[in-house]
Amino acid sequence: MRYLLLHTPAWNPAGVRPALDGAQIEAREARVPRELVADERPTVFVLDSESRSIFTVDVLRAFVDAGGAIVALGREGEPDLPAAMPSELLSGFVRQPVGPRQLLVAVRAGYREAAARMETARARAEAANRSREIGELTRIGVALGTERDLKTLLDLILTQARRITTSDAGSLYLVETGDQGEKRLRFRIAQTYSKPDAPFVEFTIPVDRSSLAGYTAVTGEPLVIDDAYFLPPDVEYSINRSFDERHGYRTKSMLVIPMKDHNEEVIGVLQLINRKRHPDAVLAAPADVEQQVVPYSRRTVELVTALAGQAAVAIENSRLYQEIERLFEGFVQAAVHAIEQRDPTTFGHSGRVANMTVGLAAVVDRAEDGAYRGVSFTREQIKEIRYAGLLHDFGKVGVREQVLVKAKKLYPLQLELIKQRHHFVRRTAEREFWRKRSEFLETHDRREYEPFLRALEEEHAREIEVLDGFLDAVLSANEPTVLPAGRFEALLQLARRTYEDPSGRPHPYLTEEEMRYLTIPKGSLDETERQEIESHVTHTYRFLQQIPWTRELQHIPMIAYGHHEKLDGAGYPRRVTGDAIPIQTRMMTISDIYDALSAADRPYKAAVAPARALDIMADEVRAGQLDQELFRLFVEAKVFETKP
Repeated sequence: MRYLLLHTPAWNPAGVRPALDGAQIEAREARVPRELVADERPTVFVLDSESRSIFTVDVLRAFVDAGGAIVALGREGEPDLPAAMPSELLSGFVRQPVGPRQLLVAVRAGYREAAARMETARARAEAANRSREIGELTRIGVALGTERDLKTLLDLILTQARRITTSDAGSLYLVETGDQGEKRLRFRIAQTYSKPDAPFVEFTIPVDRSSLAGYTAVTGEPLVIDDAYFLPPDVEYSINRSFDERHGYRTKSMLVIPMKDHNEEVIGVLQLINRKRHPDAVLAAPADVEQQVVPYSRRTVELVTALAGQAAVAIENSRLYQEIERLFEGFVQAAVHAIEQRDPTTFGHSGRVANMTVGLAAVVDRAEDGAYRGVSFTREQIKEIRYAGLLHDFGKVGVREQVLVKAKKLYPLQLELIKQRHHFVRRTAEREFWRKRSEFLETHDRREYEPFLRALEEEHAREIEVLDGFLDAVLSANEPTVLPAGRFEALLQLARRTYEDPSGRPHPYLTEEEMRYLTIPKGSLDETERQEIESHVTHTYRFLQQIPWTRELQHIPMIAYGHHEKLDGAGYPRRVTGDAIPIQTRMMTISDIYDALSAADRPYKAAVAPARALDIMADEVRAGQLDQELFRLFVEAKVFETKP
């Protein structure tokens, strides 16, 4: 039992000492009684009239709230309860002169009350502490569950473990399996508060009992070490002092915890070093270690074990997420490869469009002025944009190959037939020329032959010139153009000419179908073929809609769907306008058009120089088809120079 007899020089407690026989008595002048309860022992203050005048009610109330009890001594003639002292603060009131038995009964009652208060306070503190710990673990669990980057996750795990245990240092190992099936521990991350600049190098150690981490990985049990330099002689493990020796550090208390997944399999080891009294203390010298470092308590083991379980699940989830990402990345690359195999003329187009669109998104993200200064993209949205760019043309697998790779207005077989027709007509003209010569010689005098021959040769030369001009006109008209071509009168006039087949039946130089193709004003496709090509957008959308995207990537189908839409409604397939086209799609449209104009691998057109491509696109901006602000950023930031 402990009693503190607070007094003034006017009162001497010596007279009451015999009544408290066997108790610990301290007689002193005190100014802040609350501080005297810091050692968490039940304490009774015995106050006389003079002592009560020293302390305010607020100070005495704070003492009682901290678990103490107060017994007041009253002088002869005083009321039982001083008016300035609330009744709930007193455990007893004893009138002077004090009888030993009377005082002993009062202070013992006060002691029991103080003990009860202390127990209640401890229980409340413990409950509050447990509640705080549970809340802390919950917050940590949420943070771990939302982080998917493995390196960042490991750093977060170690940081949080050090924080809740006030550990100066720590490290984290992950179990990995070698080519031969052997398991090793890879040293993945380390932190040292007192040595923040110490270099870190990854290495591996065997999963065996020779090291602290290896022993924990093998046994699946935590290790709690009060002083790592003084291990028991019969243990199988030892400490590696190389870090301490290189950097002048002193490893003392240690906690080594296995990280187990939902199958109770150890996937890693969390190692904490030097639990400190004060988290901000720097262990710069051995004296600091002796003063600050304390052993890891049973409660810290429980906390870190719970954290390690959460960490193991988070690591497994992160690894699974990365595996899924690698799987999906492989699928996307395979899809792009399939597109390029189907349409080798556009090899690399999907990758270039994806890279330029991501580059433009980064520019928009940094924009400090303009219409999109408030727009920003998350990491997941950037990934969404990239995948949409890579897959935007996947629907081409549903387009006929001959249409997909059509380089000229005429199909190769059609052009070959026209060339054979030209050759036949030309050869027929040659044969007719020689027939007329021979017939003239047979029926006319030789003196008339020279004038006839000159006229015949002139006529034949004109005919051959017309025939060769016809073929040149066909070859010229067969070349697609980026911009709408001019008139086709000369070709139409030649197409009206006819020739006779061997049976004498007349045929036009060009069929209606051939003329329809050759008079395509822009590009190499007629209306039917163009609609078939344009259908690739719908095929892409329907294909992408079949994929069970995650919530973060759910907009990929819609972003890819609109990459041929124009702001004025002149695009396809839905002919939507303005805000109905997402900004991600508008960026992709700009990238797609630029690459289509400037790419050198298109057989149906010559590559357009970058400056000319931008001029053509600027015309579309002025026509209200492309987003003016996005095009400005695209040009000013030279996004079109983005490397594949």
